[in-house]
Amino acid sequence: MFGKLKNLFSQPGITIASPVSGTVVPLAEVPDPTFAQGILGPGAAVQPSEGRIVAPANGTVDMMFDTGHAVSMTTSEGAELLIHVGIDTVSLKGQHYTAKCKSGDTVRKGDTLIEFDIDAIRKAGYEVVTPVIVCNPDAFASVKTEDAGSVQAGDDLLTLEKK
Repeated sequence: MFGKLKNLFSQPGITIASPVSGTVVPLAEVPDPTFAQGILGPGAAVQPSEGRIVAPANGTVDMMFDTGHAVSMTTSEGAELLIHVGIDTVSLKGQHYTAKCKSGDTVRKGDTLIEFDIDAIRKAGYEVVTPVIVCNPDAFASVKTEDAGSVQAGDDLLTLEKK
């Protein structure tokens, strides 16, 4: 009985995992004003330590960009996410990126979405910091970011509180 009563009053959040291993960076520190100012939505960023993006939750791929540098998805709980690998990396026209999924694919948390060559991207003069943006924040009461520090792909990155 107590468990049922507790569930009535607690609104568990929706957890969004880190799509990549690395170091969590506050969105405000991303060297691109569109991300840093939250114009596309709230979220966090990760400075990757490996070149593999995985699904941060179960859901559907809405759009895999032709260049492979970004992917948008809707989680099974309704969060619309954008994962953007690097800053201004669309200019690479797909060089150093390999898409591992396509628009319309159903994915499970941990499925590989994109592989990329960190060293080659940096050598070409681009940042690889990877913003993870919640594009429909109005659907949630709040978007909370885990503390900065080291993170593994699959670790909690964001918590979305249901309205």
